[in-house]
Amino acid sequence: MKKQFRKLCQALLLLSFCVLTGCHGSRRQETFVIPEEFDATRNYEITFWAKNDTNKAQTDIYRKAIADFEKLYPNITVNLRLYTDYGRIYNDVITNIQTGTTPNVCITYPDHIATYLTGDSTVVTLDDLFECPKYGLGGSELRFDGPAFDEIVPQFLRECVIKDHYYAVPFMRSTEACYINKTYVEALGYTLPETLTWDFVWEVADAATAKNEDGIFAVNNQLVMIPFIYKSTDNMMIQMLRQKNAGYSNASGEISIFNDTTTELLYTIAEHVRKGAFSTFKISSYPANFLNAGQCIFAIDSTAGATWMGTHAPLSDISKDSLVEFETAVYPVPQFDPEHPQMISQGPSICIFNKEDPQEVLASWLFTQFLLSDSVQISYAGTEGYVPVTTKAQTSAVYQDYLSRSGEDNSAFYDIKIKASRLLLEHTGDTFITPVFNGSASLRDAAGQLIENVTKSVRRNEEINDEYMNKLYKDVSALYRLDQIHVSTSQKTDLGPLPAAAVYLLSALGIAWLFISIYVLRDFIRKRKYKKIKKMLIS
Repeated sequence: MKKQFRKLCQALLLLSFCVLTGCHGSRRQETFVIPEEFDATRNYEITFWAKNDTNKAQTDIYRKAIADFEKLYPNITVNLRLYTDYGRIYNDVITNIQTGTTPNVCITYPDHIATYLTGDSTVVTLDDLFECPKYGLGGSELRFDGPAFDEIVPQFLRECVIKDHYYAVPFMRSTEACYINKTYVEALGYTLPETLTWDFVWEVADAATAKNEDGIFAVNNQLVMIPFIYKSTDNMMIQMLRQKNAGYSNASGEISIFNDTTTELLYTIAEHVRKGAFSTFKISSYPANFLNAGQCIFAIDSTAGATWMGTHAPLSDISKDSLVEFETAVYPVPQFDPEHPQMISQGPSICIFNKEDPQEVLASWLFTQFLLSDSVQISYAGTEGYVPVTTKAQTSAVYQDYLSRSGEDNSAFYDIKIKASRLLLEHTGDTFITPVFNGSASLRDAAGQLIENVTKSVRRNEEINDEYMNKLYKDVSALYRLDQIHVSTSQKTDLGPLPAAAVYLLSALGIAWLFISIYVLRDFIRKRKYKKIKKMLIS
């Protein structure tokens, strides 16, 4: 019996060891192990999810890039799936993570990648791939002229770092611009300053609300005038807070947006909404449509939206008879401190999803690098007010020639589009990025929701006071579950719940030690009882 019990305990400990090793082996390695050689004798089929802004020129560039890549690597087939909204890409990726059917390569945002990382080794860390002598950035075995690590603009690459590792590469970069009806500004008696300030914008916007006795707006002689429209109110709040050096969040996920500066900014916005000087895209519609119709003076949108802006915009969405002739000026977003301008860096990045086959992942990485080559970068940047993410492409003769031909026509060389690109090129050093963590996308949405709610409330004649602000903060925090965002201590990774294998391991160990304890206790009692009996017999 004693030997059998001992064997049982040994078996339980062995089981615990097996569970431990099984737990280790069941999880994919978080760092992708690069194959020694790319196996060109095999065929690979990879999927590429991308967004095209409903711009056919961008779709054509994707297809040409794929065709050119497949000529270099005839054993790799790239299947393109296009989306018109980054939110839909995000939702589909989240759904497909659960079923193990993620794409191979995906254009997305770092805020979204931070959420993808809550899955089990879903997104490939790129640190080792960057440095691989053969297949890394500028690698010796690449069949195309890709950029080296130091040829990617560092301000753009910095956004791709999550938890001290690279999980993406930048694809295109933009910032926000203020597209201004200069004609109307001057008609109101103002001269545009060298640097646009918030005080100037609010003053001019308020002045533009003046009406004639018949109710017609004086500045445009129309029934409609919304002097200042902001497309992305999340960026508006984020940039205002940054310029004020006020709280937003940190990299560990600590939320600090609900502060006195935020309240002050919301009161200011409410004041100008009350005067009819300000509205948002979600409330009124695209800023470009109002700008081009002479019904807006300051339209803030991405530099990537430049082809929609201005009297002769190639992608203008309004009828020709609604267009108003005016001179368009392109400025950085308004500043609180003109001597130290700050503007947000934004734009899509590319991530790669982990797969069981390392060769398939390597094929995905080769295609990702090809999207950073000069031909793709320069062609795509020419479709909107984006700029290439590599200094290699930015300084190339082809791209410099493109910039120099501003205004030659109203399509490929549309002057507003090229001015928007130059704006970012000249102010790259003034750009900043927001902290990325699991929940940062929700915080971004919450930042914009504060402005949207206040704007709607003023239009409904609600009273904006301290009680309103307190309730607003509670409602927005609850809506976006900001109180559920995990705050990482020392910026350590939140590993989430224990894997099932680890639970089995701990359970097995607990059972093993329970049986061992019972055995030891039983043996102790038996021996003690034996000694008592022996003592009685002797006596």
